Amino acid sequence: MLERSHPPLLEVDRLSRHFPVRGFLGRRVATLRALDDVSFTMEDGEVLGIVGETGSGKSTLGKTLMGIHAPTAGEVRLGGTRIAAPGLRRAASVRARLQYVYQDPGASLDPRWTLRRSLHEPLRIHTNWSRDRREAKVQEIVAAVDLPRTHLDLYPHEISGGQLRRAGLARILVLNPQLVILDEPTAGLDVSVQAAILALLRELRREFSLTYIVISHDLAVVRSFSDRVAVMYLGRIVEIGPTAEVFGGPRHPYTRSLLAAAPRVGGPRVTESFLLLGEPPDPLQLPWGCRFRTRCRLAMPECGGLAVQLDYEAGHGVACPRWRQWDMGHRPAPPGSEAPWPHR
Repeated sequence: MLERSHPPLLEVDRLSRHFPVRGFLGRRVATLRALDDVSFTMEDGEVLGIVGETGSGKSTLGKTLMGIHAPTAGEVRLGGTRIAAPGLRRAASVRARLQYVYQDPGASLDPRWTLRRSLHEPLRIHTNWSRDRREAKVQEIVAAVDLPRTHLDLYPHEISGGQLRRAGLARILVLNPQLVILDEPTAGLDVSVQAAILALLRELRREFSLTYIVISHDLAVVRSFSDRVAVMYLGRIVEIGPTAEVFGGPRHPYTRSLLAAAPRVGGPRVTESFLLLGEPPDPLQLPWGCRFRTRCRLAMPECGGLAVQLDYEAGHGVACPRWRQWDMGHRPAPPGSEAPWPHR
């Protein structure tokens, strides 16, 4: 086996982010485990898609990687250098290399500033360049994202949603980042505008040698855009692997349920193929063992006593110790027959 000549671009090791829940007089009454024991690596130039239901921890993961949230446990390394751990302060140089594109592109733009001033501001903070040099860089990036130069003198409310996305991309590209976290990059856009934004992201990836983490509810976007995909449920990754394998042969019951819920032209109705049972459990009272067992048709009593970890086979990881049984056709009987339903 060949040894690595360099570390992965991004290494996430058992990363957790817990939020205290306060009650009367500010007393801590519970803990919300929004992100819990997440580990994965990314290579330079890769695109990793993150999918899952609302509340699965996708955005918390992105914001903890970015440094918006401080980790409760675990650590993050960028290019072999530790950039996040409990109590570790992030350097300004790291903030320039790792950038976050918000779901609402206007959130990163001051409504009182023109686009030109918003694009100059990151360069004023992170460089000592002259105004002329900053302006040259801004003009270069604006051209790269196909935003008319005349728009630099406009305010955010004066441009369209698609142009706001381009302005948001321009604002983070002026710093030449290595890793860009895209939070719902096509949400709220017309289909034609979505296609244009995805084409732009692909072109920017080639031109600026970018690595992307794409957080999205849109499975079609993730499938067409990502090299690998990670599926999250209640703060944990339950399946991760090459996109073609995860979509073509999902191993975790939750992944199969997500794919079954996606409408397909000419396919069965969602109500005929949807596999999830009930509602997600209370995030303040998570089930023991496998967190998905209370909604899984294949769950057995022993699933409540297992410390479930990702089990990798040929680069495809799944957090279900029984996936080999039902994947080979030896599926347990459904609830209500001879297989007992797990204690909830």
